Amino acid sequence: MLQRRHLLSLAGSGLLMPVCAWAGLSEGDAVSGVREALARGADAALLQLGRTDGFLGDARVRIELPGALKDVARLLQATGQGRKVDELVTAMNRAAESAMPQARQVLVQAVRSMSVEDGVRIVRGGDDSVTQFFAGKTREPLTRQLLPIVTRATERQQLAQRYNAVAEKAAGMGLLRQDDAHIENYVTGKALDGLYLVIGEEERKIRRDPLGTGSALLKKVFGGL
Repeated sequence: MLQRRHLLSLAGSGLLMPVCAWAGLSEGDAVSGVREALARGADAALLQLGRTDGFLGDARVRIELPGALKDVARLLQATGQGRKVDELVTAMNRAAESAMPQARQVLVQAVRSMSVEDGVRIVRGGDDSVTQFFAGKTREPLTRQLLPIVTRATERQQLAQRYNAVAEKAAGMGLLRQDDAHIENYVTGKALDGLYLVIGEEERKIRRDPLGTGSALLKKVFGGL
């Protein structure tokens, strides 16, 4: 009944009707199609990023040292200590990879709780509307959920303490954002950036080639856009 009231309200405002007329969709098809696109994008991203080298082996999402710490890294490499830098970068990326499976439940809950208004915005939106939906709905709860996992992963690496010691000095001199001064905060933020980036790429694939998904519903929802 509540959803029906939402639909009537949207129809009365003129927000919903252009979607249905434009794409030849019923309200139910539009919302169901968006939910399927959301779920597909999330599953593909988690599968890709939550495996060994999901972050480390992908230049698009690989987590590097931030800002001024890159200068420190270059100095270490110039003095024959490049291995320490490589170990730290690997540890950061492994921490992000290990956290990804735990993001699934939050993303699934976001899909389930999607409103009719959300669905309409996504269908009518640009190539990153799914990504923007997930980022708006899940970044805060995912940060809370993933931060302890990343913290435990980085604490096992002695280099994490070295990172924090150097980063705090850089932040104190204004050379580094305070959020990046602790490795666990930095890695968690970058892990989520990578997650949303890959979800966005999956969304664009669906919009460009809905027929290629093998889903009649996705073809119906996105094929006429």
